[in-house]
Amino acid sequence: MLPKLPSRFGLHPNSQFMRALGPSGDIRRARQLFDEIPHPDIRSWTLLISAYTRSGFPKEALEVYDELREKKVHPDQLALLSVTKGCAALGNLIKAKGVHEDVIRYGYRADLLLGNALINMYGKCKYALGAREVFDNLSAKDVISWTSMSSCYVNCKLPSEALIMFREMGLNGMRPNPITLSTVLPACSDLKSLNLGREIHGYIVRNGIHDNVYVSSALVDMYASCSSIKQAETVFNSTRQFDYVLCNAIMSAYFSNGECDKALRIFDQLRKGRTKLNRDSWNSVIGGCMQNGRTDKALQILHEMQQSGVKPNKITITSVLPLCIDLGSIRRGKEIHGFLLRHLFLEDETVFTALVFMYAKCGDLELSNRVFYMMPKKDTIAWNTMIIGNSMHGKGEEALLLFREMVSSGVKPNSVTFTGVLSGCSHSQLVDKGLMIFYAMRKEHGVEPDSEHYSCMVDALSRAGRLEQAYNFIQNMPMKPSAGAWGALLGACRVYKNVEMARVAGKQLLEIEPENAGNYVLLSNIYEAAKLQEEASEIRKLMRERGIMKVPGCSWIQVKDKVHTFVVSDKNNAQTAEIYSFLIEVGEKMRLAGYLPCTDLVGQDLDAEEKEYSLCNHSERLAVAFGILNLDGASSIRVFKNLRICGDCHNAIKYLAKIVGVQIIVRDPLRFHHFKDGLCSCRDFW
Repeated sequence: MLPKLPSRFGLHPNSQFMRALGPSGDIRRARQLFDEIPHPDIRSWTLLISAYTRSGFPKEALEVYDELREKKVHPDQLALLSVTKGCAALGNLIKAKGVHEDVIRYGYRADLLLGNALINMYGKCKYALGAREVFDNLSAKDVISWTSMSSCYVNCKLPSEALIMFREMGLNGMRPNPITLSTVLPACSDLKSLNLGREIHGYIVRNGIHDNVYVSSALVDMYASCSSIKQAETVFNSTRQFDYVLCNAIMSAYFSNGECDKALRIFDQLRKGRTKLNRDSWNSVIGGCMQNGRTDKALQILHEMQQSGVKPNKITITSVLPLCIDLGSIRRGKEIHGFLLRHLFLEDETVFTALVFMYAKCGDLELSNRVFYMMPKKDTIAWNTMIIGNSMHGKGEEALLLFREMVSSGVKPNSVTFTGVLSGCSHSQLVDKGLMIFYAMRKEHGVEPDSEHYSCMVDALSRAGRLEQAYNFIQNMPMKPSAGAWGALLGACRVYKNVEMARVAGKQLLEIEPENAGNYVLLSNIYEAAKLQEEASEIRKLMRERGIMKVPGCSWIQVKDKVHTFVVSDKNNAQTAEIYSFLIEVGEKMRLAGYLPCTDLVGQDLDAEEKEYSLCNHSERLAVAFGILNLDGASSIRVFKNLRICGDCHNAIKYLAKIVGVQIIVRDPLRFHHFKDGLCSCRDFW
């Protein structure tokens, strides 16, 4: 917490310059007038630095300070305070260290005002060591010193140290103020320390601080983080002051607890009141709706936010981009991309990376690549995102090239990187290259393979038909084999019709994941395909006895601005008659082209009640037909499904793509399938 600059400035001779620095002034005009001053004094420099920071241009504030130093002007206490505030706003640690050196150089090492400002600055730069050095060098400390140091530890994700500092503060006879308390309560939240949080709450009540809105908000957050939602409600209901800060806290608590409707009721009350909503409130509700799967509501609130005149920021954008992924709405993603371009948010790595991921998950890998290579700087997360994007599209060679490019650029790969690369090798049947990468992880990159990496290699070996080798790989894992490893093996047993190994893998899976309906269905289908009806019936009986229900399959597609959803044998679409007529008509052409329905797979994605329906009524086929009927000149359609695509539908869509002459892209939970000219990018293995 940085104190305001003391207002000790006398009237500047250049009144125009002073007016330009005022609340309604123009910072660019102020700069022009400043440049006209022949020999600006230290007060003029300080005023300009402060104005830039206050106007939201901390980078420019630091550039002015650099000019001051180049001209050999000696900064005084106020100039150093102003540039410290600019460094804090920018979070630039290198600049911050330079300012600290200047504070020492010009004899202000023990200055309390500057010391507190430096601690705050280092806290914003997330550099606890620097803040602690300043704190220890202060000969006298006030409540701001202790509070700033505690706040720094919280910002640096060191909650235990923050609470130790809070205790030392009390032992040194320093009485905490409301800001201190609202600063240390988040440390209790991070540590889930309910008892200590209650102790602090007791102190707050005994000292009559409970009506402070920031303290109440911190208490609500602390109780919610410690899963004490009732106590959070009690604090909220007992607070006399009612504003957006406190409401944001209780809304976040409700959203985190899955009580979306309660949070939305608070939001509606806030909107009906006289308090103007700020961006944090809107972001909190949009993010909360996304977190609870209320994507339609999130979209509605985003629209209302813009109508109310509040502009989205990068937090808003990174909250709503997953919405485009969930709906498969590349059109809406492009609209958000356009907004980012217009408002110059694309300098932020997080936003750039979110865009890369959005395009990849919405099925447009080319656009994803284009955005990725536009990034001026790429960190590990950005590289990982692009590698995973290529892998999920079955572009294993491209994922390997990206990995090599990443290493060559000096960016260190981590565990997630190797999961992405090995997954790409698996989807593209690059088994030997995958094994080379796997064995190089520890030796060349210092990354210890975990169960996820082993599962990727089991998947790669299984897809290539090397089932015995995959089984041995599982047996030699240094940790307990995961469901992912056994699941990969079981999936391959279906493709390669290895019933004996399917029994082994299935037995393990039903023990590890007794609630996963997909394992029962897959094992039952393997037995049925092998004409082992009795064993298939036993699996279905076991499933019923355990009360395991299969998740209903559904597929969706966006046409223009609307997302259309289909389930098996759906009759609710306005174009239902046209869809079924089209499927009957094109079905004849498909048979003439060589398509034969695979009746062995009936039931793979259907429960017992749905088996009466024919294969051509599956949700993905209905969605594809609807997309073809609404092409409107487009050369491709994108369909999304919540379950793995049915084997017969996979075969049928290959014929559909060839007959109609369009590219059909289908995303299921495992990967993307790009159907074109009668072929699929997965090479008929998924």
